[in-house]
Amino acid sequence: MATKTFLYCSLLAISFFFASNSSANRENLTVELIHRDSPHSPLYNPHHTVSDRLNAAFLRSISRSRRFTTKTDLQSGLISNGGEYFMSISIGTPPSKVFAIADTGSDLTWVQCKPCQQCYKQNSPLFDKKKSSTYKTESCDSKTCQALSEHEEGCDESKDICKYRYSYGDNSFTKGDVATETISIDSSSGSSVSFPGTVFGCGYNNGGTFEETGSGIIGLGGGPLSLVSQLGSSIGKKFSYCLSHTAATTNGTSVINLGTNSIPSNPSKDSATLTTPLIQKDPETYYFLTLEAVTVGKTKLPYTGGGYGLNGKSSKRTGNIIIDSGTTLTLLDSGFYDDFGTAVEESVTGAKRVSDPQGLLTHCFKSGDKEIGLPAITMHFTNADVKLSPINAFVKLNEDTVCLSMIPTTEVAIYGNMVQMDFLVGYDLETKTVSFQRMDCSGNL
Repeated sequence: MATKTFLYCSLLAISFFFASNSSANRENLTVELIHRDSPHSPLYNPHHTVSDRLNAAFLRSISRSRRFTTKTDLQSGLISNGGEYFMSISIGTPPSKVFAIADTGSDLTWVQCKPCQQCYKQNSPLFDKKKSSTYKTESCDSKTCQALSEHEEGCDESKDICKYRYSYGDNSFTKGDVATETISIDSSSGSSVSFPGTVFGCGYNNGGTFEETGSGIIGLGGGPLSLVSQLGSSIGKKFSYCLSHTAATTNGTSVINLGTNSIPSNPSKDSATLTTPLIQKDPETYYFLTLEAVTVGKTKLPYTGGGYGLNGKSSKRTGNIIIDSGTTLTLLDSGFYDDFGTAVEESVTGAKRVSDPQGLLTHCFKSGDKEIGLPAITMHFTNADVKLSPINAFVKLNEDTVCLSMIPTTEVAIYGNMVQMDFLVGYDLETKTVSFQRMDCSGNL
């Protein structure tokens, strides 16, 4: 029986399997997502209220957003016990099962490895590289090693082994060897598809606030060392996800699709699928889009936020927002947000403005004798006018209070996962585009 290894990271925890009506080929994989607050999640706490879970998710959004402005280390803003969805893969030969929260804002996948110089306590066994026949370290002068940033890269010259090192915003850290292994994805029929020679980090010096249920990070970002990038031609350089708004509270199912059929083949401006350019910027880990304007009701507001770099300085307005499935809230430039918030407040009917009891959300509304009327909000990306539903733009705190799920930021803008729910969001890394198609994600399997 495969050894179970729990992997814990920041953003998408996911269980890979083939859809029952698809053939067993690498180009069409479907990935089931388990929300961290779902009753199926190992992190589920039945004593937490809906309000408790929402506030925790909002705090993770704020903490996570700080990582995107870090100058020296792409990981240093990440909180080690963050993340919204779980995933399952296998590593090594024979395979060891890995159940993980995966991160679309990270590249290199890493796990705790035996023997450890320093490891935090975890409930499941450590990955034992000596028991795998396919484990192989990367040399210091390899292209893989050179793909790490200068702040992440190291070298054991005596053994010619490439090293990685990441630190996190909560003082957690991981260091280890860069290696290749066979990554396997289980199918619903019980068979699996293997991807030999996949790069990952074998961590032997790890510590901080990592929880015992986890042992690392799975990276699904846009850089060359991410799992998505490494699968590359095997999945036609295409993937998509469909996040259900019911996945955190019921048995609603969210998925990621990997392969040539994961997004519409001919998306066009005139169809139900809206397509916008994916902007190439540094760092390539992150997925940048260009937000041109936002419409609230009948009021269209040009988006004045610049594209912020890791040094916090405003740059060209192209690529001025990061689309990120690991951040719950949407963060918009503070200079734009004042007018935007005013437009929302003036458009809400049947309610009075109140303060968020937790002090996290800026625009909350409490109903009176009438039902709350919420304005339509449209996000105008380049060539893609994405109309949000009330469940995308607002969050219900209790029976009579709703809040806008968007907050201001003086740093980089982020298009979070609440505004993406019940859309098929497709990434074509070959044509460098992102597409949006409205659908019921709870019935996507």
